[in-house]
Amino acid sequence: MRLGVNVPNFGPGTDPGVLRAWAQTVEGLGFDLLMVSDHVVVTPDVAAQYPAPFYEPFTTLSWLAGVTDRLRLGTTVLIAPYRHPLLTARMAANLNRLSGGRLVLGVASGWARQEFAALGVPFERRGELTDEVLRALRAAREDTEDLRAGPLPLWIGGNSDAGIRRAVRLGDAWHPLRATLPWLREAVERMRTIAGDRPVPAFAPRIHLRITAAPVTAPDRRAGEGTIEQVVADLAELDRLGADTVVLDPFDGDPAETLHPAAKWRMLADVAAHTDLRDAKERS
Repeated sequence: MRLGVNVPNFGPGTDPGVLRAWAQTVEGLGFDLLMVSDHVVVTPDVAAQYPAPFYEPFTTLSWLAGVTDRLRLGTTVLIAPYRHPLLTARMAANLNRLSGGRLVLGVASGWARQEFAALGVPFERRGELTDEVLRALRAAREDTEDLRAGPLPLWIGGNSDAGIRRAVRLGDAWHPLRATLPWLREAVERMRTIAGDRPVPAFAPRIHLRITAAPVTAPDRRAGEGTIEQVVADLAELDRLGADTVVLDPFDGDPAETLHPAAKWRMLADVAAHTDLRDAKERS
């Protein structure tokens, strides 16, 4: 099982230097994957969770590809309806080629009604539009003349059964976000049931990372919350559930956190010290 990090590409403390420091820290600690979020218009519903400035993911990842060497780079998640399918396919294919095949494209249908309205995209058609984008991306992987996207992994976000069904039909992995371990255990079984006779997608959850001094014992504790021992145990459980990659999300919801990234880097260093990341880095 590989570990990745969701890096905040938004907020008052975020700028090019901070983004570069995030990437170099994540790669230096031995993590496998860096992911960023996607919004195009910071409407009030977006700003409540992801305040400006917001760095667009394709632009950001293209730049970070040039300041990293081995780190996979991805989106968690690209809002598929916001861009024309052919534009998305070309940008993704080009970025994957230019980065040496390091792109992981997480895709979902979106939730911010005001942002959809600002872009002139019908919110009610977001599922259909998402499928169109995914079909274009799959076609880009087969195009050997122009786009030549290569083996670009497509992760499907969304915690609903609709997201699982989309992952089974059009994705390579299912990418649920910030859930509890009991929910994830049940959801993995549900994914296998929904897949039926079709291939079961890989399992690549994104979990919250919040390391505390005392154990978190609430019944609604999300995976990745608690002491470092609890976090490591959660990762071991996700490994047993068959996770291919687990993405750690250290953003706790307060935009002021982006002004003090070193606190989050210490949490990531703690995870690296208690897993085999540092040993793997030394062996590489």
